Amino acid sequence: MAEQDVALEHLLAAVEQAPPVESSAVIGRILAEQLGASDVCFMLTDFAGDSLWRLPAEVRFGEGKNDREELSGSLYDQVISSQRLLVTESPGPSGGFDPGWRVVAPVTNRGDAIGVLELTMRERPGERQCMHVAQAAHAMAYIVVANRRFTDLYEWGRRSLPLSLAAEIQHNLLPDALSCEAGQATIAGSLEPAGHIAGDTFDYSLDEHTLYISITDAMGHDVPAAMLATLLVGALRNARRSRAGLAAQARAADRAVTDYGQDATATGQLLSIDLTTGRALFVNAGHPWPLRLRDGRVTTIEPHIDPPFGVPNPDGHRVQDFDLAPGDRVVLLTDGMIERTTTALDLPALIADGSGLHPREAVRSMTRALHEVSGGELRDDATVICLDWHGPGSSRRTPLDQ
Repeated sequence: MAEQDVALEHLLAAVEQAPPVESSAVIGRILAEQLGASDVCFMLTDFAGDSLWRLPAEVRFGEGKNDREELSGSLYDQVISSQRLLVTESPGPSGGFDPGWRVVAPVTNRGDAIGVLELTMRERPGERQCMHVAQAAHAMAYIVVANRRFTDLYEWGRRSLPLSLAAEIQHNLLPDALSCEAGQATIAGSLEPAGHIAGDTFDYSLDEHTLYISITDAMGHDVPAAMLATLLVGALRNARRSRAGLAAQARAADRAVTDYGQDATATGQLLSIDLTTGRALFVNAGHPWPLRLRDGRVTTIEPHIDPPFGVPNPDGHRVQDFDLAPGDRVVLLTDGMIERTTTALDLPALIADGSGLHPREAVRSMTRALHEVSGGELRDDATVICLDWHGPGSSRRTPLDQ
């Protein structure tokens, strides 16, 4: 263990001295030297979680490899969904007849599946070597999080298709990590954009005592909808970062849409959970009701509905108590998940069947099912958030041990 700690310290020091865009190459070179690997690369998941983009390392053989790999049903998919390192036999590293060994480890930060680290070795790695690779993959997650502030390299890898201006705006409104394990709760979200961006967003944040979640759907399409969504998210974040409560956040969103939205409106839901007591509060501004999985049964949560943001509402938006108990899974969604073209999507059944999945994998299963029933032709953005509430004081990570 001491040797591995020293190796990890050496790896981090080398990455710190290199330019941000060379992080994966540095890790590849060092792991190749330490483990005798002939091919080392980091593969980054795309925004939709459907494919991986291969970042070249300094030590690479096998010319002609595709830069992008489909994720569904692959070994990489197994590693990401299970969050466990896998070792398999593979052809020789140079494409020869001598067998080699392929090692694939998850690169994950607090439940946010960033990608995988892949190595090819001539001899089957032992337990000590696998632990070394797992440590390097864990370090790689923090390295990516730190270095993507300085370069667009990692952003390129998240894009399987060019983005429109509206999509660029919309993506920039989303949280940096689409999944987070936070002790008392685990949260994951996914946004499937329509061909013409329709203004969906979601956000979350934790402070010392509170988890805040928001999901919004701005009226319209393309750039006007994205601009309205920018007003909404900016107002909510500004109020939240001023340490305002849920009622003040709702007023800020409503005022922003009313004052600057040019007669447009937006629906939304705001949720806050006290991490010390478990008390949950909720605002519903004209938005579809959430679903809750409790004790194996999925039901609709039906709070009072107030007008959308931007609609005259002299009494303001009510802050309501939200029934939340340890063990609950709550799913927030936009109307794109339940519109006419997606009526064949049985969300309650999907939620119940996926009760054992990590929230990250649960939202992936829902969005994949959505694509199947719609033929990939969405008329509206479709956004879903999955929240697992473990309870005050909990530190467990669900359901897979990361």
